[in-house]
Amino acid sequence: MGAAFRKFCAQYCCCCCCEDDDDDEKRPILGNDTLEYFNREAQKRRDQETNLWSEPGDPSHSERDDDRALYNLLQIRSKKRQGSQGYRRLSVDIEAMREVRREVRDKWKMLLENLGFMAEAESLLTVSASASYDRMRNAPAARTLLQTLHSETSIFNSNEPPPERYLFILDRLIYLDAAEDFVAKARRFYPPRDDDDEEESGLTINLPLLLSRMNNTISGGEEDDEDEGEGSGRDEDLVSRMS
Repeated sequence: MGAAFRKFCAQYCCCCCCEDDDDDEKRPILGNDTLEYFNREAQKRRDQETNLWSEPGDPSHSERDDDRALYNLLQIRSKKRQGSQGYRRLSVDIEAMREVRREVRDKWKMLLENLGFMAEAESLLTVSASASYDRMRNAPAARTLLQTLHSETSIFNSNEPPPERYLFILDRLIYLDAAEDFVAKARRFYPPRDDDDEEESGLTINLPLLLSRMNNTISGGEEDDEDEGEGSGRDEDLVSRMS
């Protein structure tokens, strides 16, 4: 039908008819604004999974102290005026928590690539919020290996329990018959360190202090955003703890 119509136009109509028809067929169904919206939403979900889900499947973000602290800090900051002293102060705490998670993830990625999973490392490390323990194939063995990594390597902060998201990754490695090799690599590249070394490494934050400050903010005990004098001193203190 379309071909016959174009042939008719070519014989009896001006050429612009055919050109307009071709242009309509080539026009994308979704506009750039729609595609940009979907890209933003997808990036938002990826950021949330990266920054919040220590305990996959926890919709309240409250099963782990660091998940609850980060979630609440993000919510509090969203109510601050961007660029204010309070906004910048919260941003320092948020970035410190995110950096801890990024460093742990980077260690896992390096070990996976060292095992030969160059192209698969990112997908192996992706754990969505909808991950279910019921779908795990080797949950008991994965948990045993996670505790081994926690106690016999320096991948995690030894003062806090390891994030549950890595349980799912170990389950995948067990299925691929690569979990034992991964643990052996971790022991070799990240041997355990004593408490003093861990404090110097930067792979820790003062979570009790952070939770206390956050609770004071929620209850109204925090100073006004425009209190620049005292706030700048606190910023310097937070930056010094991160460095």
